Amino acid sequence: MPLNAKALGEALHEDLTLHSTLCRRDAGAFQKAIQSGQDVVVACTQEQRLFGDLGQQTEGAVSPIRFVNIRETGGWSRDAAKASPKIAALLAAARLPDPPPVPTVTYKSTGRLLIIGPLDQAEQAAALVSDVLDVTLFTQGPGNAGGAQARRFPVLGGRITGLTGWLGAFELQWAADNPIDLDLCTRCNACVAACPENAIGLDYQIDMTACQSHRACVKVCQVAGAIDFTRDAAAQTERFDLVLDLRSPTATPTFLQHALPQGYLRWDGHDLSTLLKLRELVGEFEKPKFFAYKQKLCAHSRNETVGCNACVDICSAEAIASDKGRQRIVVNPNLCVGCGACTTVCPTGALTYAYPGATEQGTKLKTLLSTYAAAGGKDAVLLLHSQERGQALVEELGRAAQLKLAQGVPAHVIPVALWHTASTGVDLWLSAIAYGASQVVVLTTQEEASQYLDGLQAQMEVAQAILRGLGYTGTHLQLLRAKHPTELDAALQGLGQTRQKTPAVAARFAVAQEKRSTLEMALDHLIEQAPTPVAERPEAIALPAVGSLLGTIEVNKDRCTLCLSCVSACPASALQDNPQLPQLRFIEKNCVQCGLCATTCPEDAITLQPRLLLTPERAQLRVLNEAKPWACVRCSKPFGTVKAIEAMLGKLSGHPMFQGEALERLKMCSDCRVIDLYSSQSETKVTDL
Repeated sequence: MPLNAKALGEALHEDLTLHSTLCRRDAGAFQKAIQSGQDVVVACTQEQRLFGDLGQQTEGAVSPIRFVNIRETGGWSRDAAKASPKIAALLAAARLPDPPPVPTVTYKSTGRLLIIGPLDQAEQAAALVSDVLDVTLFTQGPGNAGGAQARRFPVLGGRITGLTGWLGAFELQWAADNPIDLDLCTRCNACVAACPENAIGLDYQIDMTACQSHRACVKVCQVAGAIDFTRDAAAQTERFDLVLDLRSPTATPTFLQHALPQGYLRWDGHDLSTLLKLRELVGEFEKPKFFAYKQKLCAHSRNETVGCNACVDICSAEAIASDKGRQRIVVNPNLCVGCGACTTVCPTGALTYAYPGATEQGTKLKTLLSTYAAAGGKDAVLLLHSQERGQALVEELGRAAQLKLAQGVPAHVIPVALWHTASTGVDLWLSAIAYGASQVVVLTTQEEASQYLDGLQAQMEVAQAILRGLGYTGTHLQLLRAKHPTELDAALQGLGQTRQKTPAVAARFAVAQEKRSTLEMALDHLIEQAPTPVAERPEAIALPAVGSLLGTIEVNKDRCTLCLSCVSACPASALQDNPQLPQLRFIEKNCVQCGLCATTCPEDAITLQPRLLLTPERAQLRVLNEAKPWACVRCSKPFGTVKAIEAMLGKLSGHPMFQGEALERLKMCSDCRVIDLYSSQSETKVTDL
């Protein structure tokens, strides 16, 4: 790789000691470096295990060690000679501190494994893992050759009615409707031979649709007594730590969600890595609790009315459920896989990505872009990819470039690994553009659920509409789909061929953990630096209806009765009342377009209008509707509105319970209504006496 220690040092504003033949040959220099107390960055991940072990074995090692890949991402490319700004940026980001710790989710597995599938295949799989796992089989047919005659593992049979749970806590429910008791069965095969309809398979299950009730099997099984057609199909339940499913995903309704629970694996009978992974799932395991939830910000439900359902709809692990009774959503941390899609589509920031948090992600993006620009880099493109398949694809491309089979990652494209590609959204993307990125490209492969791609695309269209409306020409956000290095190579070479308009001055704000705060800071900077002059800008930028988290509402004044049910439903305090006057007031900056106001309104008087208002009124309180107050007919104190009281009187005037004095009381305030009611009752008692 063409590395220039002086140029990199100038970009990082310090003197660097560069060892450019580190692979094993510079092990001595590495040991001295980690004894110095200075930060040590190993800019190659191929030998990460070697140097990690060496660091633990070196006496007096006190330096923090960080690893970063600059080889496949920059040094192995046809643009390698121009990649110094990118390499400097990657080195600077590598030196950032690790994210602060977050609460963890614990799984405990003792190794109780359930294998579901044809008996012969299940027994073959069991033989490969039974030395470390406690295996139970659930037969789903005999398979091609039938089960082995030696009964080595417990076998369950019947009809599966439910399978739920996760690593260490799976619960199997089934109906034991097989007349053959597999615990008593000796596998002598006498019943198989005796059945005239061939209704009994070598998994020792009876096909009741083929059985003609000759009961020849019962007669030949008298000694073992394993067959009883009068036995009730009792419901059975048993718990397991792990599940290996040999059935086709399309043939069973069990765990059809895209993100499968931890501890549940499917096996095609060929890929031994699946069985190797199973063997390792014994013990106690921890993972970060990837999300944080603030119910008071949640726009999901108010007064048992559902508004925003974005997180529930997008979750590919089915880890999020609605709890309308408690006005909230519920996230199962054991099922959550940390994709972050729920936090990306959440309009209020009630769900936030916790590990790493938005603040740490923003610091990383800001460091990458500022270092790149300081080193002379131009037109930076952030390539956001997953740390699994996306990372592997980038590295495959780099190796292909080293072999002259591809061009490699361009010098202006900076790869950024995420836990999952769905974990960032419009707040971080617009912040990156404000920091100086010309484009933010999200690389997706076959590992993403389809709803994730739809959600990301919708968010990108909202962000792009904002940028375009402010005069930032070009395409700043793009969803890039690639499954093979050649596809990725072709797509990356097409980036940067057209110039994107970016802010003249890079932003300096720090990303906040709160989504709305970050979004507002990014918008303020982009509006301030907008290429379109203030006099030529539109009053508001129209935004797509799907995915928008900015906008206003329109109130039909002819329908609105100022009942103010929308005010109590609004989770963001965008809608407010006026304690002094019957008014409906609104702060557009607070509106998240959740729709709770519209679904709550009994008169269907509210419609949503996604947009970004560019005038100062966006942050100001304005009146959407007001009415003349109704004065109490007894004390003249104002309460309610003329329109609302007259509408109520009109609806109740024909009701038998609201006639005469009862109807007149509806025209009174609450205090006078009580006084009048008691006065009337007292007069009635005196009359009776």
